[in-house]
Amino acid sequence: MSRTAGTMPGVREPAAREAGPAAHQHAPLIGPGEPGPFRVVNSQGRARLLLVCDHASNRIPAPLENLGLDELALGRHIACDIGAGEVTERLSQRLDAPAVLASYSRLVVDCNRGLSDPTSILAVSDGEFIPGNQGLDEEQKAERARQFFHPYHDAIRRRLESFERRGIVPAFVAIHSFTPIFKNVRRPWQIGILWDADPRIPVPLMQALRAQGINVGDNEPYSGKAPADHTVDHHAEGGGLPHVSIEIRQDLVDHPDGVARWARILGDALAQILADESLYRRFGEA
Repeated sequence: MSRTAGTMPGVREPAAREAGPAAHQHAPLIGPGEPGPFRVVNSQGRARLLLVCDHASNRIPAPLENLGLDELALGRHIACDIGAGEVTERLSQRLDAPAVLASYSRLVVDCNRGLSDPTSILAVSDGEFIPGNQGLDEEQKAERARQFFHPYHDAIRRRLESFERRGIVPAFVAIHSFTPIFKNVRRPWQIGILWDADPRIPVPLMQALRAQGINVGDNEPYSGKAPADHTVDHHAEGGGLPHVSIEIRQDLVDHPDGVARWARILGDALAQILADESLYRRFGEA
């Protein structure tokens, strides 16, 4: 694993990752000494696979002064997908695949929403008032997109272009996590597999997990058919890449042992699926 559990997101490690350059603007939102808007783990990974994690960090750039939130609020799911970044990094090592992770909180700008989506920058999230997101004008929103959203997605695009230059149609796997309780209703699924039209990874993955007695949600608790799944839709589905979005229940991965366990479970299941040579072609191609 390229960093130990509990290390602050965005901390650079020798030879383990690339960091996206901090934005250079007249009014930079990334402070001196802070990490860039994205990081790449296991950049030399040999697998025909790209892992991504849109909500890997709860970090707020220093100039935004925690958006007016306290540490308790920033420790909640509203700020990041708890455990998702750590699982992504372990999977990157287990599967020997590069991974691109967003370095800053979804509260700055949500990298898994289109910029025209009203939930792209939330003024209120799950009942929590976000002082630093109140009354933003279009220029302020555009600046956040320019310094955080676009560099992250450009990093993903460059990785995919690198595969294309080598004649590879890669698999694409997005890692997220979900709350165990939503609107006072307990969610029974341990893991959710989100997908739309392409069954090549999600269907055998659900079968492999269910064979172990795991409670798997098929497009639960969210649906891969919904437009909110921007990263997969934009980078993978439109180009016919084999893909899946995986949601893990947060209470299962909010501690190091859980991260290790679920990375192992997912890594073993995905390794078998990714061994199928017929996978690496665009959806619908003979």
